[in-house]
Amino acid sequence: MATPTRPSSPAEPVAADLVPLRARRLGIDTHHEPVVVLRADSPVCRAEGFEAHARVEVQGAQRSIVATLNILTTGDLLAPDEAGLSESAWRRLAPAAGERLRLRNAPPSDSMSYVRAKIFGAALNENQFDAIIGEIVAGRLSNVEIAAFLVACAKGRLRAAEVVGLTRAMVHAGSRLDWPHPRVVDKHCIGGLPGNRTTPIVVAIAASLGLIMPKTSSRAITSPAGTADTVETFTRVDLSLQDMRRVVAAEGGCMVWGGAMNLSPADDLLIRVERTLDLDGQGQLVASVLSKKVAAGSTHVLIDIPVGPSAKVRSQAEAQALLHALEHTARAVGLHVQGLITDGSQPVGRGIGPALEAHDVLAVLRNAANAPDDLRQRALQVAAAVLELGGLAQGEAAHALARNCLDEGRAWRKFEAICLAQGGLREPGVAAFRHPLTAPRDGRVTRIDNRLLARAAKLAGAPQAPCAGLWLGVHTGERIAREQPLFVLHAESRGELAYALDYVQRHPDIVHVEA
Repeated sequence: MATPTRPSSPAEPVAADLVPLRARRLGIDTHHEPVVVLRADSPVCRAEGFEAHARVEVQGAQRSIVATLNILTTGDLLAPDEAGLSESAWRRLAPAAGERLRLRNAPPSDSMSYVRAKIFGAALNENQFDAIIGEIVAGRLSNVEIAAFLVACAKGRLRAAEVVGLTRAMVHAGSRLDWPHPRVVDKHCIGGLPGNRTTPIVVAIAASLGLIMPKTSSRAITSPAGTADTVETFTRVDLSLQDMRRVVAAEGGCMVWGGAMNLSPADDLLIRVERTLDLDGQGQLVASVLSKKVAAGSTHVLIDIPVGPSAKVRSQAEAQALLHALEHTARAVGLHVQGLITDGSQPVGRGIGPALEAHDVLAVLRNAANAPDDLRQRALQVAAAVLELGGLAQGEAAHALARNCLDEGRAWRKFEAICLAQGGLREPGVAAFRHPLTAPRDGRVTRIDNRLLARAAKLAGAPQAPCAGLWLGVHTGERIAREQPLFVLHAESRGELAYALDYVQRHPDIVHVEA
């Protein structure tokens, strides 16, 4: 391959805006961060003195973006008069065929002065959060700059008023739905509990009883399946706002991917960097959850907080502190929030992974003989709390109402109708490759590690491979015989099955059996 070389004699500097470069789509996935690639001998590099990882403004005919610069020092991937664009940069600029781009050093970011102030302990106001979040959504801050913001806000560094300001700023940065109903119910689970896929069941029960529940959900970021990933195995989730309104008008509820409607778009951008840093600050979590609910037009929201030694929330004290913060911020942004602290000591249901969890959901809704009872009971618990929020019934009467709705098939009929309105109902698939992991001895299951089990499901290919994950054969407290399956790995390729199998063999105590 050819090697770009600099001219042997120095060239006169050339004004960068007189040297437009041809846009070239490289097909490189850099996630949400726009990246532009230039050859080292590009005239723009020489004129502007660009260095790798510089932040540059890229101007097209109709749009401009701020991107991170990478420099090609060898190879013939680009011509000297080309600017290579990552997929994120290409989507944001959307250049026409043959369009030429102009590059210059990006102007300093005003919002980074606020981030630096926060690093040194200052309290930020809502306008300052608006500036930071606005630049994140516009793609004007790099991952490094977003990470600096997240670290500055972690470990209790956000005051209560700042959490409110951050929540409002995240709402301001995206679209906001409104509904012609005085009470719009919703639910959210804090997470960290594999298989806890109650949402489709709860939506079906609530909508069949006349409540309005336009449920927007997320895709997985670090888990084996998000609600949107699971629902997508049996119906369409990437609805437009117009289609979503049509479904809710017809059926009273929906189960759609919020990312398709630009609701709180800063949330996914922040969470992806946050997870890379292994940060999970309470203030950021509260703003993330509530901004999405405000943006979705909800008025009354149930928050499910699973608590367990390997769940996201580890103790009752931590759960109470989180619930207090959620309630305080919810009041400030006009939401009615009710908390439900639940058992997070072990996975829920049998399936972990999009299609495997979907099979559990369908079995519960169809009242199948093999339906996992723990998922059924948990869904009824959450549904009863949602019915209370909706003003339909209280206490045991709410639970009985939900249970009868499920037992009599009304929830299943409503679920079918919602799926048909969203694009049709289909059966989830099944993985081609499976491998059981069996008990080493007779005994009783005393512990299941949620995090290790979720990691095994991800190594098997979930959620990118919808049928991948694992099927859980036991729960804590159950007796098990030697060689009986503890769980079965599911994969769509032999390679992913091998990766997952190697992992579980190196972690034999994922499911602990005592003699």
